Amino acid sequence: MSRLPQAAFAVCLGLGSSAASLAATPSFDSAVKPVLTQTCAGCHNEKLASGNLNVTAFLDPASLTAKRDAWEVIAKKVRSGEMPPKGIPKPPAEQVDAFLKVLQTEFDRADKTTKPDPGRVTAHRLNRSEYSNTVRDLLGIVFRADEEFPPDDSGYGFDNVGDVLTVSPALMQKYLSAAEQIASRAVGGDPLPKPGYFNKKDRIRRLDIDTIQLKDRVEFDADYVVKANIIGHRGAKDKPVTLLISVDGKPAKTVEIPVQISAVNQQGGATQRGSQEVRLFLTQGEHTFRAEFVNDEDLKNIPKEARFNNGRNIYPETIEIAGPFPSKETNPAQKKVLVCDPASGKACAERILTSLAHRAYRRPVAKQEVAELMSVFDRALGSGYTPAQSLQFSVTAMLVSPQFLFRVERDPKPGAVSRITDLELASRLSYFLWSSMPDEELLRLAETNKLHVPAVLDAQVKRLIADPKSAALAENFAGQWLEIRSLDAVKPDAKKFPEWNADLKEAMRTETRLFFEAVMRDDRPISDFIDGKYTFVNEMLAKHYGIEGVTGPDFRRVELTTDQRSGVLTQGSVLTVSSYPSRTSVVLRGKYLLENILGAPPPPPPPDVPRLNEETVGVAKSLRQQMEQHRSDAVCASCHSRMDVLGFGLENYDAIGRWRTTDGKFPVDPAGSFPNGKAFSTPAEMKTLLHDNMPEFTRCFTQKFLTYALGRGVESFDRRTVQDIVRQTAAQDYRFQTLISAIIHSVPFQQRRAEAKRSEVKTEVSRK
Repeated sequence: MSRLPQAAFAVCLGLGSSAASLAATPSFDSAVKPVLTQTCAGCHNEKLASGNLNVTAFLDPASLTAKRDAWEVIAKKVRSGEMPPKGIPKPPAEQVDAFLKVLQTEFDRADKTTKPDPGRVTAHRLNRSEYSNTVRDLLGIVFRADEEFPPDDSGYGFDNVGDVLTVSPALMQKYLSAAEQIASRAVGGDPLPKPGYFNKKDRIRRLDIDTIQLKDRVEFDADYVVKANIIGHRGAKDKPVTLLISVDGKPAKTVEIPVQISAVNQQGGATQRGSQEVRLFLTQGEHTFRAEFVNDEDLKNIPKEARFNNGRNIYPETIEIAGPFPSKETNPAQKKVLVCDPASGKACAERILTSLAHRAYRRPVAKQEVAELMSVFDRALGSGYTPAQSLQFSVTAMLVSPQFLFRVERDPKPGAVSRITDLELASRLSYFLWSSMPDEELLRLAETNKLHVPAVLDAQVKRLIADPKSAALAENFAGQWLEIRSLDAVKPDAKKFPEWNADLKEAMRTETRLFFEAVMRDDRPISDFIDGKYTFVNEMLAKHYGIEGVTGPDFRRVELTTDQRSGVLTQGSVLTVSSYPSRTSVVLRGKYLLENILGAPPPPPPPDVPRLNEETVGVAKSLRQQMEQHRSDAVCASCHSRMDVLGFGLENYDAIGRWRTTDGKFPVDPAGSFPNGKAFSTPAEMKTLLHDNMPEFTRCFTQKFLTYALGRGVESFDRRTVQDIVRQTAAQDYRFQTLISAIIHSVPFQQRRAEAKRSEVKTEVSRK
């Protein structure tokens, strides 16, 4: 099947057939063929073949099937208004509508007579996020695979695509090391080291006069003592203050402190010291410790210059950590795993391993599989290890088993297409919506062969979306679709953007995550991603945006009352990742819109493209003037005429997302137009035009979401599925959960094509 090159496809649609000739029911001969012969052949003929296209090969209706990929490109470019190109008179709207209607009707007819092909997904290795979440849900262990394992490769824009999730010897060694560590934490058979005190004074961060914070890592699941040291004094008539010690945002201790703290621990002189501590269980990994006075009413009456050292004040000075100590209570993870005491005998070990393997392998476990794990236990016990340590060896073996590390689906008979099993459906569903293993309810329904029943499946989809674990969709799908993961790699110029810091970056990331979750859980139209008039901010981000009335570090939903912001395109995260460190980029932002919103990515740039003179941007010439000069080159214009006009629509936002009306000494001009000729003069008007183009956005969003859901790229045989999902979603006001449901009920999600017989593969290769 031939493929039409995307570059420079100039379908010169003129005025061709009159509207009167289309009054009757349009057909290929009346609505399509005349356009090709009368208006396109002038450029796309045997002699010129502009864009490597000769329309002679497209005059036969049979070409709609034989050259389907090329026709899809033709339809897409005409539908978007990209063709005819600028400078060529546009045909009447009814003529274009008839042209597209005939094509879509013929496409639908061909799809209905073609046997559905669900495609096939290769054995799917758990990526880093899926590994961490599965360990969490299986064992109750917090394990940061993103810190321990190398980054996963990506395919089609996502890191959960089975074809690219390979296993190297180095990664296998990482898996073994991680499994040993996780098993030790889950069972607790290894002794703790001698405890010690750790003074992290050099890592203390003062958030304000009353608040200090420490981020630090502990290496064992155990009890630790968190100690807050306080210093200073006030007058005898001043009111007491309340000290709050919190860990990871959760209160650990609240205590009233007298403003004269000599009763706690006086060291003499005007400056007095004291401390408060709390003992609590912490899991291995990084934690955030905070000490703060939450009701210091007298502070506002003390001059700023007298609030530290020997001045009239009391404030938290440092945080210390001590440990590890044996936990006074059973480790929560061990309580989940150790349903009996391993020291009581082999029957207990077998009971624990049978239960764990059932959940770890996401299916009923065979007796032989349990016997293999028990063999590891027996060999360790015979070598002098304790029962708990021997159990750890078995759990380690389980965690490096392919049955745990891979999602393996059984093929039907070679070349056949069949529905996947309910157990396989349970894993597809949970790893799509949770990036994690099925829970007990999903497994129970799958094992009783009830999960595939539409009503049961619909109820489970709603349950999984409502569960907090569905936040994984925002972290993993939205993080890659909107490229928010790239925030960690962004380093805005500190001189030009001194406001940029780690807290602002995290606030931007949180805003987009909470926005995505709201659209998903509230079942909002996906058009909210374009122009939803609400967002989520804390005080820092609200000030950055110029939104008044928001105080404190907590995020809350706010309604947007101006045209400056709406949807994700005007959120700081998106605007920052689509900018250069020193300035905005109409090219990056235009490309971002084409790829992620319109689904029409431009071709790669030619080699040796000259760079803009960064020193003159906003000084000698405006960015628009320099880009227009750049587009004067015909080679550059073919792509930049599409990208730049969209990027200019976001020029009112600087490189870290603040609203502006000038760029250097030049006023910002955000005006532009879409390929179909519709013009805009403000970001709000541009988003209105994007909203009017919901079918194309929905098609783009569906293709990306389907790729993520299946763990494979969307292929040509998925066209019918994509079109059906778009139609179902449009019929329900573009509701988010309708789109999710349509994906889950689709043929590719619920069925699987087996690999062809080796003899068939050899025959196909020999033909080529």
